[in-house]
Amino acid sequence: MEVSFAEDHILFLRYDFPGATVHPTGTLTARQIRDANWILSPPEIRTTLGETLFVPHAQQAQLEQFCLRNGIAGKQRLDIWSDLLEPFLDTEFGPEHVQATDKRLRQAGLSGEEVAGIRRRVTPLMHAYNFDSMLWEWVDLSLYDLLSAATGPLVDPGIQAALGDPSAFYNWAMEIAERRR
Repeated sequence: MEVSFAEDHILFLRYDFPGATVHPTGTLTARQIRDANWILSPPEIRTTLGETLFVPHAQQAQLEQFCLRNGIAGKQRLDIWSDLLEPFLDTEFGPEHVQATDKRLRQAGLSGEEVAGIRRRVTPLMHAYNFDSMLWEWVDLSLYDLLSAATGPLVDPGIQAALGDPSAFYNWAMEIAERRR
């Protein structure tokens, strides 16, 4: 991922997620941005179309300055994908924690059946990403991790291909991300 900030737009010089409006390259104007969270790692931009785009962590301060200069709101929100991908962490959670996660997912409008279906679809991908690759993430897996697993070098291309069309998978992930509180 490679990004360059201008006065009123962001140039995505290399964006690795097929299906993204800025893949493999593209421009995003300040008017196309709903809000941003420069505190996250990697920082996120939410577009007016409901897409989440990422910038490199090293450019956190540049994103913050860009947003302040252009009147773009900084907004922190929970990542619904972090809750959905929690079972794929190298961590065990107690029943109270699992119930709290389930409650947040229900509050975001996801039924237990839908959560189970989503997790079933991404199980081979996320197991390969976090366990088979020996990444062993134990704190948080997010939308960025999901997209990295679907397109990056840590997962066998056969597992990635089983997800179907990369652009369709990306759009599906974004639709779910948009449901966060």
